[in-house]
Amino acid sequence: MPHKDAMNQLKMSQQQSIITLWQHGWSFRRIARELQLRRETVSKYVRQHEAEVSKPAKVPAGSTGVAEPEPAKVPAGILARSRSQCEPWRAALEQGWQAGLSAQRLYQDLVVGQQYAGSYDAVKRFVRRLSAQAERPFVRMEVEPGAEAQVDFGLGAWVLVDGKRKRPHLFRMVLSHSRKGYSEVVWRQTTESFIRCLENAFRFFGGVPKTLVIDNLRAAVTRADWFDPELNAKVAEFCRHYGTAMLPTRPAMPQHKGKIEAGVKFAQNNALKGRSFASLAEQNLFLTEWESGVADTRIHGTTRQQVGKVFNEVERRQLSPLPAGLFPVFEEAPRTVHQDGYIELQRAYYSVPPEYVGRQVWARWESRLVRVFNQRREVIAVHVRVEPGKFATDLNHVHSPYRRIIEHGQAYLLDRARLIGAHTGSWAEAMVQQRGPIGTRVLHGLLSLAQKHPVKALESAAEKALHHGTWRLRDLRDLLEQAGPAPQLDFLETHPLIRNLDTYRDCVPDCFASSTLNPEPATSL
Repeated sequence: MPHKDAMNQLKMSQQQSIITLWQHGWSFRRIARELQLRRETVSKYVRQHEAEVSKPAKVPAGSTGVAEPEPAKVPAGILARSRSQCEPWRAALEQGWQAGLSAQRLYQDLVVGQQYAGSYDAVKRFVRRLSAQAERPFVRMEVEPGAEAQVDFGLGAWVLVDGKRKRPHLFRMVLSHSRKGYSEVVWRQTTESFIRCLENAFRFFGGVPKTLVIDNLRAAVTRADWFDPELNAKVAEFCRHYGTAMLPTRPAMPQHKGKIEAGVKFAQNNALKGRSFASLAEQNLFLTEWESGVADTRIHGTTRQQVGKVFNEVERRQLSPLPAGLFPVFEEAPRTVHQDGYIELQRAYYSVPPEYVGRQVWARWESRLVRVFNQRREVIAVHVRVEPGKFATDLNHVHSPYRRIIEHGQAYLLDRARLIGAHTGSWAEAMVQQRGPIGTRVLHGLLSLAQKHPVKALESAAEKALHHGTWRLRDLRDLLEQAGPAPQLDFLETHPLIRNLDTYRDCVPDCFASSTLNPEPATSL
């Protein structure tokens, strides 16, 4: 289907719009896109306009004058705007201007690289036209009560610390509907201090806004991205705890959070400028009194309403309710799963599913619990915290052939050692007391020795180990190897019912003859 401007003559208003935009320096493509026309149509009407402007004036009928007709006068400024000396170099100038180059630099580049012969003033005028075309007004966004709060940091007032002046960071949160604010100064912009400031603001307001608009603070944003930002894991957990959403602004775009930009300046200029404090606590106390005594009582310049009154009558009840408890203080760090299926955390050991052996996971711990996450931030293990040197084991994390051994525990292994013999059981009990947690593994080794050696030999080795106070399994193995097999003649030499062989030497001399000792090979009869 042909376009509408190909079928009909454009209305006079549309023609005038084309000419006006062209005179302001707009390209044919831009005019066509803005007015939803074809570029050829725009070009046609511009060319018609140029022809009409340059056409000579007609001599009135009946005139007797013989002078040559003079060309029609063009309104001042039209030709200057439409026929800039820089028009042939528009693409290069636009590219340089978008890259942030100054008019002086653009002029130099044209002269050196493009053999430009025009004036520097023409380049300046062209750049000003580009700037005027690019500037667009920002739309002021007003939101519903309780829907949004904006957050940012500035610099606080000076604080005297040990005779030296230090300047803290000023945290400020402003509710976008009522402009009710909360201010607090902190020494550092860490994730922990940022979270505590947010939490203090929620408690101060008595509720939680549905969204938080923040700058791309390093304490909160891991990767800045307008469409899909990546929040710090602890900050994301904080938002889930309070049921709010955090929306970082586009980098280097303060207009996206204009209310807090103005709010921080207001606190700095009205509350803190020209003041100094003896401590951080003193400055925070002053800010609390200033919020209620000054900031809440003012008539806001935009809304033309009293801030505190709008907050108390309209916005307070629209905030989401606070959760039952504060956000738990926790720490987290990456950990590599050992070959035995455990991670080490402050000298204690916690099991994880066997498929994560050798891989990196995230451990998060607080005063009572330890949570383990995979790289997708999914919980894979939860344990109660144990003392250093102890193991926290979830039987679901252990392969089935080993579960029976773990379920029995140390007491079961000691009972099995006592069944071997008294000395073995005593050695096992003493070894566990001396060796501590590693003794469980030694018990497994002791039971494996009982399957390879006679009970009497193991009892004898355990008795000697008890006597010498050795508690290592390799010492027990050495004692078993030193004992070797029992001599077969020990019983014959010591038994009282059997005489010495010398008694029978005279009775059976043939038994000891050389022929007996070295018999000849037998021959067949």
